[in-house]
Amino acid sequence: MLIDIGVNLSNSRFQKSIEDVLLRAKSAGVEKMILTGTSISDSESVISICKQYKDQFPNSLYATAGVHPHDADKFNADSANKLDQLCKEKPVVAVGETGLDFNRHLSDPTKQERAFESHIEIALKHDLPLFLHERDAAKRQLDIIRSHVNQFPKSVIHCFTGDKKTLFSYLDLDLYIGITGWICDERRGLDLQNLVKNIPLDRLMIETDAPYLIPRTMPNPPKNKCNEPSFLKYVIDEIAHHREESSEVLEVATSSTAIEFFNLNNANQ
Repeated sequence: MLIDIGVNLSNSRFQKSIEDVLLRAKSAGVEKMILTGTSISDSESVISICKQYKDQFPNSLYATAGVHPHDADKFNADSANKLDQLCKEKPVVAVGETGLDFNRHLSDPTKQERAFESHIEIALKHDLPLFLHERDAAKRQLDIIRSHVNQFPKSVIHCFTGDKKTLFSYLDLDLYIGITGWICDERRGLDLQNLVKNIPLDRLMIETDAPYLIPRTMPNPPKNKCNEPSFLKYVIDEIAHHREESSEVLEVATSSTAIEFFNLNNANQ
């Protein structure tokens, strides 16, 4: 069994193919998927998808609810209230995608920090883990996490692409690490290929971040370059290539970790 902890299934590229994508995932051994919410409207959409397909794909679809740092400029008290309500929905198993992004500067850094703090409060209130984003903002994000060190939700750094110092800093704070098809990139993924062996097996989870980051190790990728959960095996095979465990060991371990982290056995679709 494979578990994809990050799927942007509400993305417009999947608009006419959601059922087919889910069927292909199931055929490829991806038994559970966590759909990523990146705005209030997007979080509502992934929750709706979970509900729409729950009978056809029982105990398979879950969601996160959050506002991506790119949209932090729009985050306000009303957003926080709506997010608080969304976290009561049955498919929601984590708060996010949230965090800091100082790479593209699509939102003011101060507003990103305020939104992040609000997500932390909501996660603590609902006893949910955090699904974290971070790009070129490790120092400040780590400072914020450390400021809450006595009361900080269980958290996973989604789509980790940072350096060794950043990785070890997150691990020292008991965070989990999500690895995507970035590791399959022979151009950008070399550092991650060297680092992945340093992630404790019980802190490692895998994700596609579909439709983004299609694994470049695929022998026959689709012409549209659209990534999907059924391609998750290429991520786990590449991780295995750079560690001492087999793909089978990684499959069992990462699935077990995801089930425990997101409390999937007790989650109600």
